[in-house]
Amino acid sequence: MGAVYAAVADIQLFRPLTAQEQKQAKPLLDSASAKLRLTAKKYGCDLDGMIADDPDYGTAVKSVVVQAVIRALNSVSDNSPPAVQSSQAAMGYSVSMTWLASGQALYYLKNELKDLGLLRQRFGALEVYDIGDKQD
Repeated sequence: MGAVYAAVADIQLFRPLTAQEQKQAKPLLDSASAKLRLTAKKYGCDLDGMIADDPDYGTAVKSVVVQAVIRALNSVSDNSPPAVQSSQAAMGYSVSMTWLASGQALYYLKNELKDLGLLRQRFGALEVYDIGDKQD
């Protein structure tokens, strides 16, 4: 098992936790750290090495893990994950919602992964006409 990037005390700096949430926070922190580490491996990054090289990067990783755990605790306690899009109608009564992360409580936002440098724009080119070195 790898390093855990944040502690329950780090979460309590942002919001008070009930006794039940404190019990849930520890395993969520373990899972969030492992999930972020696996995401970094998927994009070819050694997260532990990057943290060892730059202490400020370690602080940013801690912040991202804490935010993900807070979102997970909020979705578990509220039983209503945040909606990205919703619409309502009147007389026939119709409601339609698109959830931010349907089916999972623990997730990372693309902006968070971009801030950590894990998601980057890729540059590439494709030669369409295959001209090569042919000269007429």
